[in-house]
Amino acid sequence: MDMGDVPAWAALVVSVGAVAVSLKARGDGSRAADAAEKSVTEAQRSAEASEQAVAEARRSSDAAERSAAVAEETLADQRREAAERRAAEAEANRPRAALKIEHANKAKWHLVNYGTAAAENIVCVDEVEAMIGDWPTGLSLPPGEIHDFMMAGSMQASIPSVLRVKWDGQDEPVPLRVPPRVG
Repeated sequence: MDMGDVPAWAALVVSVGAVAVSLKARGDGSRAADAAEKSVTEAQRSAEASEQAVAEARRSSDAAERSAAVAEETLADQRREAAERRAAEAEANRPRAALKIEHANKAKWHLVNYGTAAAENIVCVDEVEAMIGDWPTGLSLPPGEIHDFMMAGSMQASIPSVLRVKWDGQDEPVPLRVPPRVG
């Protein structure tokens, strides 16, 4: 072997090495390209998923706002109903006068307060010809109290079947049944 052949053989070995490195680099480049392509595909899928998540989050946020608004309206309705119920209960539990007429004997009648509150300034609205004496002015009946009055019927002035009275806090006249005379 001649010395001139050694550089050729060395060049051959180097060129074979270069081909091997080139093939290896080409394989690595191909894998890198595939990995980059997969990465881009995954990034696109991730971006689409992110957009869907954002859209879903917006829908969820809108639904939460609507739900909160409905809850606020419901709470306001419940508070209003509770206030109305308390006012109705207070009105129902408020002390009231409850007047009734009862026959005592002969021409004597009782005006009785069976209520839980006093009836102040009781006024008989009707003009009763059968009444003996005038209806007292400023008549007040505490709960459980009785006021006596007299009525005597005749052919010209019969005893009415109802007397209408009103008092402070009761502006609308209340009809009180006059029971029939017994004895």
